[in-house]
Amino acid sequence: MALFDFLKRKKETAASKKSVENKTDKVLAKKISPAKDTKIEATKEIKLKSTKIKAAKGFSYNVVKEPHISEKATYLAKDNKYIFKVYNNTNKPEIKKSIEGIHGVNVLSVNIIKIAGKKRRLGKIEGFKKGHAKAIVTIKEGQKIEIF
Repeated sequence: MALFDFLKRKKETAASKKSVENKTDKVLAKKISPAKDTKIEATKEIKLKSTKIKAAKGFSYNVVKEPHISEKATYLAKDNKYIFKVYNNTNKPEIKKSIEGIHGVNVLSVNIIKIAGKKRRLGKIEGFKKGHAKAIVTIKEGQKIEIF
């Protein structure tokens, strides 16, 4: 019956997949052997894989607007503190993740300053200057962010 051959093929492919999975389990078991050196190497491989996943996951370019460049910011850069303009609704962990992801540095602390909008006047017309938020990011000693 040629009509039901497609059912037989599906069963055969499912059986072949199971045999392939068993072979991969055996290969993994061989890689982690009772010798001390191989255990250390296997744990290093596992640690490296987990750190790569963590480093690439969870940061966004939509948190930081731009670096805030001023005279005070250049003086703070000598003390490993950098100032960035950020969006008003972001929090410290988000800023930390984005700076670490974008610039590849270790962030020790984040301080946020919210600057209110100021009243401005041009002739008879009164208005407001927009407010914004700044983040002062302290990074690990010996690391550097090239902004200036």
